Amino acid sequence: MNILLFASTLILSFVATAIVRSIMKRYRIVDSPKGEKRKIHKKNIPFGGGLAIFVAFFLMAGLAYMFELVGERISLSMLITIFVAGGVLMVGGILDDAKNLKARQQIIFPFLAAAIIAFVGIGPHIITNPFGGTFVLTSLFSGILVFFWIFGMMFTTKFLDGLDGLVSGIVSIGAIMIFFLSRQEQWFQSEVATLAIIFAGACVGFLVWNWHPAKIFLGEGGSLFTGFILGVLGIISGGKIMTTLLVVGIPFLDVIRVVIMRWIKKKPIYLGDDEHLHFKLLHSGMTQKQAVLLLYAISFSFGVTTLFLQSSQKLIAFAFLFLLMLLMAVWLQGSGKKKKIWQKNT
Repeated sequence: MNILLFASTLILSFVATAIVRSIMKRYRIVDSPKGEKRKIHKKNIPFGGGLAIFVAFFLMAGLAYMFELVGERISLSMLITIFVAGGVLMVGGILDDAKNLKARQQIIFPFLAAAIIAFVGIGPHIITNPFGGTFVLTSLFSGILVFFWIFGMMFTTKFLDGLDGLVSGIVSIGAIMIFFLSRQEQWFQSEVATLAIIFAGACVGFLVWNWHPAKIFLGEGGSLFTGFILGVLGIISGGKIMTTLLVVGIPFLDVIRVVIMRWIKKKPIYLGDDEHLHFKLLHSGMTQKQAVLLLYAISFSFGVTTLFLQSSQKLIAFAFLFLLMLLMAVWLQGSGKKKKIWQKNT
């Protein structure tokens, strides 16, 4: 059944992406490389790929509810809430792709989406103490935790969306890891596993079109929505926040590093630059495919560990991931400078 769900969602997402791509091209909602030094692509690429993932995911989630694959632990009201919050991201994303909204306007939509999830009480009320036992959370503290968790996940994938196939691939890995973890006997949560494998299928179906050279981009809504759903899966699966963090750990920590660097340099946090690790990998001489595959491998490797490690061991793994991110950043910074000097001398 799970293979059927994955394959069906993949096909639906693939077809939906083709339709969305055609519509976006027709209405000229595209990403133009003109006037942007950070743009890697050389021609106009349609936005809106996230809409295809959104449609495929919720259509299949609706069918799963109809066939009673979900509905007990993950209620209809919960699915509707997630749909409404995701819809807010889609509306904001399409507006931004078409009108290029200002930063203070863009942030309204992810803020609302995270607030909706936090307000209705979707999230963990008990979390595991890595050193033993559990913490019981009040409704207020749980809501605050959920808000910042969802918000952080959305902006992790938003900032990560710089190379073809990077976000959709890493998010797919994250969803697959949550699927396998939810199928383990000690954590068995079949409904969470169902939504996770559906989401993975929706992302992989889009990835076929988004793989380098990309024929369509996620767009603002898609880059936020993928992180949003991965974040939601992390909290409805019993608070497996550390599991999700180990998959997206490198980009998550890289976002924090880049924000701190912009703050130190007194640059606006919301303005893009080429300080992210994925751009530094390109500056070091890697191709887009090589950089993306390397980051896939890191996400997959640390993701697999979540299937075997205990809570305290996951904390150690995350600390190691933090060290790896810092070492990569330092090495790539030096490598990039050496390449610039060599190019200047030749």
